[in-house]
Amino acid sequence: MCSVKPSGRSSSQPCRSAPSEVSTDTSGKDALYALDLSEVEWVGAPGSDPHDRVEIAHLPEGAVAMRNSACPEDPPLRYTAAEWKAFTLGVRDGEFDVETHH
Repeated sequence: MCSVKPSGRSSSQPCRSAPSEVSTDTSGKDALYALDLSEVEWVGAPGSDPHDRVEIAHLPEGAVAMRNSACPEDPPLRYTAAEWKAFTLGVRDGEFDVETHH
């Protein structure tokens, strides 16, 4: 089993409330987790190490699956289109930036 340590979150970055378009309907998530991912194409950032990177696969209706390529046997996370949009907007806004001290 693979274990990945989560990175710390900077206390200077406030948490943002989930956008109202993010659904809490679990039936949609159940459908996402019922999808067979054996034939999806996993992609990572160009130039990244294919054996140690975050990879995503595009799913029907704009949904996305995400996995750690170092642990392909672990179940991937799955996001609805609205959840993926909220996540990518948060990344662009710097919501997940972590301060590093050298």
